[in-house]
Formats: sequence, C-alpha cells, structure tokens
Amino acid sequence: MAASHVLLARAIRRHELIEHALHDTNRELESFSYSVSHDLRAPLRSIDGFSQALVEDAGPTLDERSRSHLERIRSATQRMGRLIDDLLALSRVTRAEMKRERVDVSEIATQVAAELARHAPARAVAVTIAPGLTATGDPQLVRLALQNLIENAWKFTSRRAQASIEVGPTKDAHGEPAFFVRDNGAGYDPSVATKLFGPFQRLHPASDFPGTGIGLATVKRIVHRHGGRIWAEGKIDAGACFYFTLG
Repeated sequence: MAASHVLLARAIRRHELIEHALHDTNRELESFSYSVSHDLRAPLRSIDGFSQALVEDAGPTLDERSRSHLERIRSATQRMGRLIDDLLALSRVTRAEMKRERVDVSEIATQVAAELARHAPARAVAVTIAPGLTATGDPQLVRLALQNLIENAWKFTSRRAQASIEVGPTKDAHGEPAFFVRDNGAGYDPSVATKLFGPFQRLHPASDFPGTGIGLATVKRIVHRHGGRIWAEGKIDAGACFYFTLG
C-alpha cells in the first residue's frame, strides 16, 4: 500500500511539473508573439508612410506601372498592419487581467450594431437584439467577443439584399444559460467546422470576404477565460449561428 502511495505521489508531482512547464511555455510564446507583433508595427508604418510620400512627390513623373507597384506596396503593408493589430488583440486577451462584474449584454450588442450601421449607412440590415440580456464577466472582454461576433455576422451578410442579424438568449445541452448571434449570410460548410475557431483559418476566399482570420479565435479565448464554451451551426449559403456561455 505504501509503495502505491509513493508511485501515486510521484505521478501527481510529474503531472504538476508538466503542467507548470506547459504554462511557462505558453506564457513565453504569448510574450514572444506580443513583442514581435509590437516591434513590427514601426517599420510597417515607415514603409507605408514613405510609399505614400513617394506617390505624392513623384506621382506625376511615374508611369502607370510604377504607380501600381507603389499602391500594391501600400495595400500589402496596410493588410499586414491589420493582421498585426489582430495578433496583438489576441495576445492581450490572454494577458489581460480579468475583472468580473455584471455586464449588460443587450446594451453592448446594441452599441456595436449601431456603430457598424454608422460606418455603412447604405446597408439595410435588420438587427434584432433581445432586451434584458445580462452576464457576469469582464466588461471589456465581453464587449470584444460580441464585437467580433456581430462584425462577423455583418460581414458575411454583406451580399444579402435583406440581411438579418439576431442576438438572443438560449440554453446549452445541460440547461445552462447561453447566448447566440445568428445571421442569414454566407454560412459555411459544416464538414470544416473544426477550423472555425483556429487562428488564421479562413473558410471563404479573402476576395469574397476580407479579414485576417483572427476574430473567432479571439472570441474562443475570451469565452474560455470565462470558463465557458463556444460552438456553431451553419450551412453553405444558409447563414450561421454562434452560441457561447460565460461560465
């Protein structure tokens, strides 16, 4: 009996050491990702700035091909800048200190939808947000999660003449409170659903729906930090619905 206790204690200790090592490795990777992303921003701004200056100063003397090359340089640096911003946001989600309090989910969703409508006044999107939705969580992280989910729905309904987005309450398989964000947009192929929440995973061509492929990965990290889970349902050209709990 004593020998089995010793073996069990050793196994537990070994497991604790492995967990500690994995935790340290993850922290180091997060720190590295943050530092690299942060340090890349300055040279990118320089490339974009000098390219713009060259277009303005020498534009009239450049032929069409040269101007096209410069515009491509600017477009590429701006696209990489957006990717770096998203990577930094993803890193901050993991590093940020959690402050749990009562959060008005309905109010946040309403603000996010109103901001999107202000930036695209020509779009006709029917947005329905259930009143009285509340949760306990970090206000900034919950806002970021909702922002990513609603922006995702807004983007993938851009080709719908009558687009609709709905935010409301539901329950998970265990009867626990959950939320959903549903749209009638492009949807996705259910056979590749496992890729939805991975960083840099794109289920649609960038030429159809631009983006960096970081948004849903950010939402997943936020949900997991709250002790919750996230899942989705969708079909090609039949919209998508994202569900999540906050622990």
